[in-house]
Amino acid sequence: MITLEVDGLSFTFEDSLSVGKYDDWAFYRRHFSKIQNGIKAVDLIAVEGETVWLIEVKDYRSQQRTKAIDLADEVAQKVIFTLAAMLPAKVNASVEEERNLAEKVSRVQEIRVVLYLEQPSKKSKLFPHAFDLGNIQLKLKSVIRSIDPHPKVVDMARMQQQRSANLPWLVE
Repeated sequence: MITLEVDGLSFTFEDSLSVGKYDDWAFYRRHFSKIQNGIKAVDLIAVEGETVWLIEVKDYRSQQRTKAIDLADEVAQKVIFTLAAMLPAKVNASVEEERNLAEKVSRVQEIRVVLYLEQPSKKSKLFPHAFDLGNIQLKLKSVIRSIDPHPKVVDMARMQQQRSANLPWLVE
């Protein structure tokens, strides 16, 4: 099992997957993000056979969202920038693990996008439920249809309720 921490959440993947915390890659931090101001990255990349999972994690249980950009648009930008970085990373990354994962991404047959979004379990004036997961999923689907016609927006409760989510990882 491979466990990666993102925003205080533990993502556990089967050993059969190739995974990386992309926004921590040396290639992204030192090179790709310097190309232009505003380049962003998804949090996690996981390759499972012929499928790459691009995973963005947002945890608003203890802090509110303050960005002006729409959440679905932000995720779409991160997905696009991450995919754009894979070919240069495959060729130019100085860290072998990063180069190898970028190589695997370049050979996949399917791209899947997942927004993992946690909100307060109880609505309050200080931390209200700001997002309807279904609405975010519809907006995300309309924005990145050509990349993934069926993106997923999930949280811990949905993952536990619907093992039909068919996601190759667990979150704690």
